[in-house]
Amino acid sequence: MRDINQFSITKSVKESFKTEPGSRFEQLLHGLIDHLHDYTREMNLTHEEWIGVLNFLYACGKISTPERQEFILLSDVLGFSALVDMINSRGGATEGSNLGPFYLPDAPTKALGADLSDGRDGATILVHGKVTDSLHNPLPGAIVDTWQADATGTYPIQEQGQGQDKYDLRGVFSTDEAGRYYYTTVLPKPYTVPYDGPVGDLLRAGNRHAWRAAHLHYIVRAPGMNAITTELFFDNTEYLDNDAVFGVRKSLIAKLQPAGKVGDLGYALEKAPDAVVGFDFVLAPAG
Repeated sequence: MRDINQFSITKSVKESFKTEPGSRFEQLLHGLIDHLHDYTREMNLTHEEWIGVLNFLYACGKISTPERQEFILLSDVLGFSALVDMINSRGGATEGSNLGPFYLPDAPTKALGADLSDGRDGATILVHGKVTDSLHNPLPGAIVDTWQADATGTYPIQEQGQGQDKYDLRGVFSTDEAGRYYYTTVLPKPYTVPYDGPVGDLLRAGNRHAWRAAHLHYIVRAPGMNAITTELFFDNTEYLDNDAVFGVRKSLIAKLQPAGKVGDLGYALEKAPDAVVGFDFVLAPAG
């Protein structure tokens, strides 16, 4: 019979898993066990604290739905999501940023020049640019999947109970032969991450605000290229320096200009814009 103590238990737990020696799964699993056990010993974790952690995780799972992922939100506010994005940013490619808890994989396909505002109040902005590879060659047929909050800082998916269509303010575009994308939408405003659940309790306990800088979400992909998940922010707006989920990168901040100062860009648009923001996405080759 093994005499397991608080120090030898870590090795015993790792040996209990019959993983493939040297595999990535073994590396990830053993590293997690090492760090978790080291943290527990370092903090002298009490039974009450251990139960508190388990109850917190249970509460995260209980409030989560396919349309609200509390564990993604937890990852975001702890900077875990941002750290993974930073580690996995490819040289020369657009930097990654947070997916967030409200992504839907089946947003409607839209024609270039479409308006996503769905009649909502607020300033209309033209969002345009190119998708290129890291050598600045345009990528025709690249997919630009976008979603956002409205001019009050609310995602339609949060107000389905009030009759909002969860697919509003979302669209999937294909770039033209020059690699261009362009559409109009409503200018989003800063908003608080959902804090009516356990993650909100954590923020309040840590005396942290829940505000996010105004942004547009994107997933951009093209054949033979590494897809990126990222966000576009606007210069001279609030919370750029203290975004609640650490999503802001200097390279992802774009200048918002009055439409009258930009002139005619030659796009066929459903709606005339009040302002224009341009941003080019760069994808790195896969492999």
